[in-house]
Amino acid sequence: MIKLSIRRPILASLFLGATLLACGLPASAQEDGEEEYKAQIPDVSIYKAMLDANKQTGWVQFREFSGQQLIYFTALQTMHCRLREVRYSINSDTLDKTFPMAKCDPELPFNLPSDDSQNWLYLNLKPGEAQTIAVQAVWDDGSGSEIVVYQPCKNPEATCASIKTIKKAKKRGDEPAPATPVR
Repeated sequence: MIKLSIRRPILASLFLGATLLACGLPASAQEDGEEEYKAQIPDVSIYKAMLDANKQTGWVQFREFSGQQLIYFTALQTMHCRLREVRYSINSDTLDKTFPMAKCDPELPFNLPSDDSQNWLYLNLKPGEAQTIAVQAVWDDGSGSEIVVYQPCKNPEATCASIKTIKKAKKRGDEPAPATPVR
């Protein structure tokens, strides 16, 4: 009788396991109260805080190197999973260009993917061509950041930028209205 009572739980466990597998449910998740992890992109508020924290040191960086002026978008690219686009303009505030964004990997949302072309890391200009660059980040919900106009730092050996002006974002016709808070 002892052997019979040991066999029933084993048979019941095997039957339950087979049933769970047939239904496509992981048996261990049901038994342990665990759920399978699915990578999620962090909330946009985290990205907006990062953008604000990086404003002073530069959303973009200027560098004179090897007879070229390079403008790096690296700080913005680390936020590529929540950015729809980055608008910019050289020597004006028209924001008439967009910078290409790297493809998002939800498992590594802040990492920059490998790309030998570097097309999504920096602009390559003639030496001294850009006296200023105006930049606006546009989030995946369509809202835009303020417009920050950067200029090269006084130290030509450094890779950096300094803020020249900050402008409020202009309301666009295609921008969604913010949701009304629920109280």
